[in-house]
Amino acid sequence: MDDQIRLVLNGAPRTLPPHQSPTTTLLDWLRAEGLTGAKEGCAEGDCGACTVVLEGADGGRTPVNACLCVLGQLHDRAIRTVEGLGPQHTVPRALAEADATQCGFCTPGIVMSAWAHTREGGDPHEALAGNLCRCTGYRPILDAMARLQDDGAAPPAPVVPDSAKFGGFHLPASLDEALALRAVRPEALVLMGGTDLGLRFSEHREHPAQVLCLLNVAEMKGVEVRPTGLRIGAAASYAEWLRACRADAAWAPLVPYLSRLGSRQIRGLGTVAGNLGTASPIGDALPVLLALGAVVEVAQLRGVRHVPVGEFLTGYRRNALAPEELIVAIHLPRPPEGAFLAAEKLSRRHDQDISAVSLAALITFEDGVVREARLAFGGMDATARRCAPAEAALRGRKLDDGALAGAGQALDFAPMADWRGSAEYRLEAARGLLRRLALRHAGLPAEVFA
Repeated sequence: MDDQIRLVLNGAPRTLPPHQSPTTTLLDWLRAEGLTGAKEGCAEGDCGACTVVLEGADGGRTPVNACLCVLGQLHDRAIRTVEGLGPQHTVPRALAEADATQCGFCTPGIVMSAWAHTREGGDPHEALAGNLCRCTGYRPILDAMARLQDDGAAPPAPVVPDSAKFGGFHLPASLDEALALRAVRPEALVLMGGTDLGLRFSEHREHPAQVLCLLNVAEMKGVEVRPTGLRIGAAASYAEWLRACRADAAWAPLVPYLSRLGSRQIRGLGTVAGNLGTASPIGDALPVLLALGAVVEVAQLRGVRHVPVGEFLTGYRRNALAPEELIVAIHLPRPPEGAFLAAEKLSRRHDQDISAVSLAALITFEDGVVREARLAFGGMDATARRCAPAEAALRGRKLDDGALAGAGQALDFAPMADWRGSAEYRLEAARGLLRRLALRHAGLPAEVFA
């Protein structure tokens, strides 16, 4: 017998009826239930008008786009909407008193992002990167946020995730169960955070007959810090990866780059393994994985294999997974002591935008000259990849502007052209990003690169 979807909505347990489709978006369901504070502005996770907050038993608050979540993903999770705060709560009152609402369409999403921010902290500008407001501008919103404090609301009771099945929607809790399902249902849509595949549910209104959602698989959860590097579980979010980088100076050069990967809403749900599995040429995580020599742990019922990420990416939106295989984890080696690590991204908007060109570099030195260089680019080919001629052009030279200009002339890409940039622009942009490495290596202050 199929299970029924259970969740906690605004502090109250709910069990959904058996006929409720697990691939209905959270936004559609909320509005059908009369909770119309969350709005659909884009159905892509770009505007933030549908922002709600996932409440963790540890007290964490994760803002997410309700347009990209489906109900099956949210089984046994706690959700807070703007109605769950109410008009007398300190956050909406502060926005109203600061004249930070105007037309009000985007305000409920901003309220929820601000409420999460009072608990999670950090840069308020970054907290609002996933919320568009075309009326007020952000000054009064930021003024209101500066006055806010955590309301101290208690977290929901902890729930131990168990396996569940809602028709053709499968939510396994162990790796063995997930691999067994994958073996008999190789055609099933493999769903992680859904920040990419979620568009099939939100924009295209698809309802796949078979979905394998891996968010509850215990062996795929979390980011583990090891002496040799990081083990990033396939179900671990970008937010978890970013927290691990912020906690360790060895990974600090990645923090500005990862802080621009989507928005807090996208990073709260999106997974590194999902970015890898879709194999998009402009996947922001991929150049970093390539530059650091990441290894992908892949499993099927017959066993486990480890694939270098450069061999895992086989072409435009293609990867080396066999039909019965799943990504279990990504192993990211720790940068060598004294190595230079940097990641750069160009996009039309600074925040919450897909890159046109990206670059990640790991460079080691001997006697002041480059011993080894790993330069990985996104947006320059059918898949993200390293550039061997440019790497060779740096070896044996000091890492200065002249050496990196020479590496730029050695780029062997024939870039694509699309609305994000022409082929000529991409080549010049990639050369510019290479020359920017010299400025970073020279120790210029961070605000120069903002």
